[in-house]
Amino acid sequence: MMSGARFVFALLFAGATFFSVTGRSFAAPVPMAIFGFELFDDTADQRNSIRAEQDARLKLINAELVRLLVETAQVTPVDLKPFAARIEEASPFFKCNACENEIAADAGARFEAVGVVRKVSNLILSIELQVREIDLKGVEGSAKVVRAGQVDIRGNTDESWMRGVRYLMKNRIFAPGLPELSQ
Repeated sequence: MMSGARFVFALLFAGATFFSVTGRSFAAPVPMAIFGFELFDDTADQRNSIRAEQDARLKLINAELVRLLVETAQVTPVDLKPFAARIEEASPFFKCNACENEIAADAGARFEAVGVVRKVSNLILSIELQVREIDLKGVEGSAKVVRAGQVDIRGNTDESWMRGVRYLMKNRIFAPGLPELSQ
């Protein structure tokens, strides 16, 4: 049987060991507006079959983005469905000079995730993502970039797009050593 002091010490040691090994805290996840990735196609190929492929890939990587963000336990997605009309009107966000910040704030988000896939050709693509903290007290609609990353991929396939998003999230947005967003 352990004495009270020994028990408390053992409990504290176990907790410290857990946090140092897992690198995780028990901070509550913060609300995030996940706008996801949009496509900027330099090739201007408007064939229906190509557009359908690109739309399917965007859905695929946006679902993966949400999964990877939620998996970190640092953020929880806010419901953007009530803002669908405003999102449609303001899109594409890469052209609107941060107009999504106000939508994110109105949705109750503390952070937002906004990205773009730039298709230079069928061989060369670039995937960019920014995570911004919404400033509800400062200038209306302002946000501070807290994480950003970009990765170039070769090949216009489901596999290359997915690999690009996973690399971006693991090695840029949630790279080892970065503090948790919930802090």
